[in-house]
Amino acid sequence: MDVVTDHLTFTVAPDQLLSTPDGWVHARDAEGAVLAWTPPRKLCRERLTIKLGYEFGYMAATGLAARLEAVSRPSGYLRKEAPGFRVRVVSSYLADLMRQYTGGDAHHMRQRFPRVVLRDLETFEGFLEGYTDGDGFRSKTWRGRLLVSANVPFLAELAEVIGARFTPRTNGTASHLVVADSWLSRGVFRPERHPLQLSESTWVEVRGLRPRTAGSTKPFTLYSFRLDPHPGFLVNGHLARQPW
Repeated sequence: MDVVTDHLTFTVAPDQLLSTPDGWVHARDAEGAVLAWTPPRKLCRERLTIKLGYEFGYMAATGLAARLEAVSRPSGYLRKEAPGFRVRVVSSYLADLMRQYTGGDAHHMRQRFPRVVLRDLETFEGFLEGYTDGDGFRSKTWRGRLLVSANVPFLAELAEVIGARFTPRTNGTASHLVVADSWLSRGVFRPERHPLQLSESTWVEVRGLRPRTAGSTKPFTLYSFRLDPHPGFLVNGHLARQPW
């Protein structure tokens, strides 16, 4: 039978087991269910090994080929285009990983604080330094940093992590968060464990089932597998296993 999902159609036997959030279901009973799925083309790309530490928090080192580009971007503080540079790295795996760390949304105003940097203090310090260099500055009159962002939920979550008070601005301008160098003495830092590696699977809905009978279409061959010791495999990216 043909199983029609949000993205594609694949053919399996009616008793083929498919993975859903509630367990394994036969293909013949899968209409309306959601299936575990990974885009097949993404399975061929190079995977990255993630190493914790200062560089990971700062995102200063990726180990990938890169090039420097001159760019300009609008500055809310200067109210004009500001020249600058960026390091361009081409990696869809890294892009998906960053979206996973920041909540899945590519738009910077909807990104959340990446709590993965709280796995240890060295990584978090790297994050603070990287953010300061990008959207903040270190004070010349007191020991600390001032972080700037129009993403209020981001700054509010970060303020909670370091035990700081935060009052967002309501006049339409970017808000500021003061990070004193003495924040660590408050004893508020709590390491958290979050997945480092990319979770590549997602869920797709089964929109319909179409029976296929011999002679109804051009001839086809239906193969059966028995795998040992692991019974799972992918059918066009959909997680399946041998029938019981």
